[in-house]
Amino acid sequence: MSKPALKSSAPDFTAPVTGGDHAPGSTVRLKDLRGKPVVLYFYPKDDTPGCTKQACALRDSWAVLKKKALLFGVSPDPVKKHDKFITKYELPFPLIADEDHAIAEAYGVWVEKSLYGRKYMGMERSTFVIDATGKISAILEKVKPEEHLDQLLEVL
Repeated sequence: MSKPALKSSAPDFTAPVTGGDHAPGSTVRLKDLRGKPVVLYFYPKDDTPGCTKQACALRDSWAVLKKKALLFGVSPDPVKKHDKFITKYELPFPLIADEDHAIAEAYGVWVEKSLYGRKYMGMERSTFVIDATGKISAILEKVKPEEHLDQLLEVL
């Protein structure tokens, strides 16, 4: 599926979420977040070098970020794995469990990847900024973990 276009309505979803202000076992629905800008950052896997670097950079700038938007990390990992990742690195923001890849597919970031000649489906590291009305105001594609924070602050 292709990525939604800039200025188009962000695909709605309801999904399991953990961390931040969200109680264990709760769900988040994008439509319920209207009225505030929302950042969805899609990343491949909890507790891997690149994803950890990216998450910790966001954590270290949390005081600035939380004033600008609601931020959610999205990966195919289950809630239990997210809880461990949040605890290990003291992440202050919530993580969404997209185990069936439905959200990633709706945003066009569940893509064919290649590693050492082996093809497989996986998460493309991308970030969507959604404005208070539910429209996509910025898309950061194929971001590098070490550049993500600066790029995100620039568009916010």
